[in-house]
Amino acid sequence: MDSAEFHAAVYDTVRLIPPCRVTTYGHIAKLIGMPNYSRHVGQALKFLDPAANPPVPWYRVIGASGTISSRGPGTDGAQRQRDELVTEGVDVTIGRTGEMRVDLSVWGWFPAPGQPLIDSQADEDRSENDTTDIS
Repeated sequence: MDSAEFHAAVYDTVRLIPPCRVTTYGHIAKLIGMPNYSRHVGQALKFLDPAANPPVPWYRVIGASGTISSRGPGTDGAQRQRDELVTEGVDVTIGRTGEMRVDLSVWGWFPAPGQPLIDSQADEDRSENDTTDIS
């Protein structure tokens, strides 16, 4: 898998994370068949075009400990990520050392690698447009 294919696989998989759920960089790496490439998942999301269409909900991917990763001094990416998650209804708490944290046991999305992943939005669209009479 070359870099462009890797980035596309990351973006396609992140798009499948349901609203009000989060997963980890490492789990995305496992789902795309590259389990040792969690840092590369972060890099792919770092280079994401904000105008990507369909949008990629990058903010639903967090660290394995449930923390929102710092983007370095002088950046507001962690706060933007927190704000996006809170807007969706995810509970983000502040830890003892000031880190922003999400409880993965409550908000986590961890389908098994190799399991068919379902695009929940596509399912909703299909069910809204389904006019089949089953009576």
